[in-house]
Amino acid sequence: MRFEGQDVIIFWIETAMKSFVDTIEEVSGNDAANVVMETAGFRMGNIVSDFFKQDCINNVINSFPDIYAAAGWCDLEIVDFSEEEKTAVIRVRNSWEYKVNKVQGKQKMSTFLPGHFAGTLTGLFEQNTGFSVVKSQLEGDEYDEIHYYPSEGHPVRDIHQFTRIKEQEEIKRLENMVEERTETLTTLVKEISSPLIPVLDGIVVMPLIGKYDETRADDLLSRTMKNLPEYQANFLILDVTGLDDDLDAYSITLLQSLTHSSELLGTKSAIVGISPNLSMKLIEAKVDMKGLNCFSTLKHAIHFALAQEGKQIIG
Repeated sequence: MRFEGQDVIIFWIETAMKSFVDTIEEVSGNDAANVVMETAGFRMGNIVSDFFKQDCINNVINSFPDIYAAAGWCDLEIVDFSEEEKTAVIRVRNSWEYKVNKVQGKQKMSTFLPGHFAGTLTGLFEQNTGFSVVKSQLEGDEYDEIHYYPSEGHPVRDIHQFTRIKEQEEIKRLENMVEERTETLTTLVKEISSPLIPVLDGIVVMPLIGKYDETRADDLLSRTMKNLPEYQANFLILDVTGLDDDLDAYSITLLQSLTHSSELLGTKSAIVGISPNLSMKLIEAKVDMKGLNCFSTLKHAIHFALAQEGKQIIG
């Protein structure tokens, strides 16, 4: 088909157009879809205004009701219009957008047509035009009434701003998710890293694993001193088999603090699993090992701890 010298097509409003709008909303989400539809309407209105710029604005505005009725878009009424103040009041009845919104079950009208007329008036006035919807058929009014006025806003700029806001919101959401996951993982690591393990009455084992920085060392020492009395432990066995051989100051200080602090609580200490490399590091650091029992295996340390209490494993 051709209309006004150009190719045109026909869409069924309550099926094809509804499907078109539904798809945009499904893919983009309702908020984004509203911005997209308003911006698309505004841009289309700008194109329409280009066809009429050679004519008197009053003549163009007065011709709108017949043009849009003939195109099947809506019943249009120009209630008020001021070229000097660049304002207008437009009433729309039974538009294709209203019919689509009604079939969709919406309670609030979309803004393609209001945006479209804003774009048209922007082109005719050569002044950016905003709008506000005063009445709506979807909300029970007899017609849609839209007021137009000069505005600093611009849907084309707004859609880019909207996109940036949504991108920032998504980035923030991902950052919050990462922060929450990190916090959860940190808590989990704290709970499973170097736990106190009761092996026999009065004997607990603490495996030291990996590398310790200041935060991890301080947290471990604090939790150990808090939880050790709950086990009524007479003997604390520190298993350093899994400790990083590249021993740093934090790990060395941690070993010393654990043994000295446990003694203040009345708990004796022993260390098992010292590797040759680790032993050299301890010597280089001049760690005072005097009075500290060291064993090659956990089994030997447990037997020693039992012997200190006059007990032994039989079987």
